[in-house]
Amino acid sequence: MVTPKWVALASLLRPALAAPQAPTTTTNFVETSVPTLTISTSVPSPTVPLTATLPSQAPLPPVQPWCIGQIFCPGAVLQTVNIAQLYSDPKTFVDKPTSKSAQQVLADFATFNLTTVTEGDLVNFVDNDFLGEGLELEAAVLTSFNTNPAFLSNVTDPLLNAFAQIVDGYWTQLAHNTNQSAVCDDYTNGECEGTLIPLNHTFIVPGGRFREQYYWDSYWIIQGLLKSELYSTVNATLQNFMDEIDDFGFIPNGGRTYYLDRSQPPLLVNMVYDYVVVTNDTSIELAWWASNRTIEITSPYTNQSYMLARYSVNNTAPRPESYITDYLIANDAANGTPLTQQEAEALYGELASGAESGWDFTARFEMLPQFGDPGLRTYNIQNTIPICLNSILYRAHTLLADLYGDTNSTASAAHLQTAANIRAGILDLMWDASKLAFCDFNLTSNARNSFFSAATYYPVWVGIIPDEVLSSQSNAFGYFAAVNLVMNKYNGTVSTTFVDWTGQQWDAPNTWAPHQYIILEALNALPPNLTTNALPTPGSGQSAYTLVPSGQLNLTESQLPGQPLRGAQASQNVTATGPGSDINTLNGTVVNGGNSSLSEGWAATLGREVANRYFTSALCSWHATGGSIPGLLPRLPNSELNLTGSVNNTGNMYEKFSMLNVDSSGSGGEYTAQAGFGWTNGVLLWVAANYGQLLVAPVCPALVPSAGSASSGALA
Repeated sequence: MVTPKWVALASLLRPALAAPQAPTTTTNFVETSVPTLTISTSVPSPTVPLTATLPSQAPLPPVQPWCIGQIFCPGAVLQTVNIAQLYSDPKTFVDKPTSKSAQQVLADFATFNLTTVTEGDLVNFVDNDFLGEGLELEAAVLTSFNTNPAFLSNVTDPLLNAFAQIVDGYWTQLAHNTNQSAVCDDYTNGECEGTLIPLNHTFIVPGGRFREQYYWDSYWIIQGLLKSELYSTVNATLQNFMDEIDDFGFIPNGGRTYYLDRSQPPLLVNMVYDYVVVTNDTSIELAWWASNRTIEITSPYTNQSYMLARYSVNNTAPRPESYITDYLIANDAANGTPLTQQEAEALYGELASGAESGWDFTARFEMLPQFGDPGLRTYNIQNTIPICLNSILYRAHTLLADLYGDTNSTASAAHLQTAANIRAGILDLMWDASKLAFCDFNLTSNARNSFFSAATYYPVWVGIIPDEVLSSQSNAFGYFAAVNLVMNKYNGTVSTTFVDWTGQQWDAPNTWAPHQYIILEALNALPPNLTTNALPTPGSGQSAYTLVPSGQLNLTESQLPGQPLRGAQASQNVTATGPGSDINTLNGTVVNGGNSSLSEGWAATLGREVANRYFTSALCSWHATGGSIPGLLPRLPNSELNLTGSVNNTGNMYEKFSMLNVDSSGSGGEYTAQAGFGWTNGVLLWVAANYGQLLVAPVCPALVPSAGSASSGALA
């Protein structure tokens, strides 16, 4: 076994990670049996008769130099199978290893005349030449798993403590190893071809269709693993990433070869730092971002120049895992005139870059935000300097400088100099002092965008706090006023944007676990002298919207997403403006806001409310999909579970949630809502560990409300 380069220092710092043993509990809700990994093979299900011939095809895209092979790379096989639409999820096909050699599969495909090939021909082809998706994976046993990690003692409510324990146990179901016996050999000479990147160590998958290790998901997974005291699993995750840097020079988006043209937000250094270890090799990843994604920008505001990063993937073909999706965006007549080959190639680069950002997709990067595919045709992320990416890179350099310390003062100074340049660029190009918000810088217009998103909270999370925020408690609250608006105006957690008409999954009403974490950490990053005042309240006849700085959201109050009522008035929205729109205000607190602490300042109040709302969303949606806890939370009757399609289910931990409610998943985007789910679980355990004594068990909304219930829309 190769000793990882951080082990020497880790052995010195391990006591800092060690936590006291949790007290023994009387009831254990965790399933501790050896997990099994069930591989389900998707059956081709075309939506047209098997005798139907395929529609005519657009010209094949250029060969992608980064992609390995001719079966799962953009080309004749991949395009033809996708146009046949044999599977509801295009990722299914590219996750299926072949049952024959690549040469034999290509020879079988070559027998088709693409002008006369039928759906039935393609069904037989995939049935005969391909195996089940995910066969290269096997369940991993977490030998160091502890059913009673210390953080549970901080969760004082019995129901929430039991739920946190159950979620902690989900790691055992999401832990995978590479099944080396099923991995295909070199594609030119091997017996089969597949897309899995074999990993040498155990990894945690997000869940659902995401059956391999993913890059930025792992940051929040690690936050939970550390609270679960699964240090060896964190170590294994980091070793896998280091192996990928050795092999590819960077960390791909995910553990498949079709991700080799792009990365994801560069959080490796943050992961290593949070693990309290160091390795000299982490700077390699930052060098890749500096060489491949960084450009010089001269500010139109100060004439100063900065080296800042953007998402910009060198790609001119549909993404293999979303081939038909991208293909139709470019070629479907329903989206307008089909794009020229040159226009389509440019669009494919934008879509791949959007996927690299992790925010795939959002109106934030559309030049002309519209519903569905027409809006995606205007994607302009390659000409956008994102707040989030550069904030992450700033923190990576400052953390590396800290880790090097006096042991390598030259390297430390170089990282601090790079960080200072990034910090200055963020404050110059992206900070709007009049709105108390950060917005992306647009290279096309050579100006700061006016689009508000949760990315505004990244800089303060990483320690970049503008002077205007530091100048007064009023301004510090103003920076977070949109969070307060959500806590008052909506039933759910904080959404990524306030645009709810694109149908994209990184727009409203969807909310995501990482952003609840970032908001909480940004609140915690404020100096104490800025957080002592009580939470501001609206004036008479006003709503929480009036507390938001003018122009910050770039939307009027009436343009914000509507909050549907529940019960008999479920087809109506709450009043759009005025005090009646603050449906969750109750005696100066927020419903499901938790236990206030003595002399609580405004930032602590917001943090408590966000933490409780997130925990409530995870618990109530889990309960609404079949989750139950003996003696604490009875299972819903089948008549109610039938409404969520969960009669045979035992509770879903969803990938994303909704700003509008706490008992369902988010929606929209390229695929159906996924359950599992790695970063959702990680953030929940982090919240439990850090806010456990402030959490209060909610009364989840009834799936079948009584005639007179919930007329206000507020949650009981």
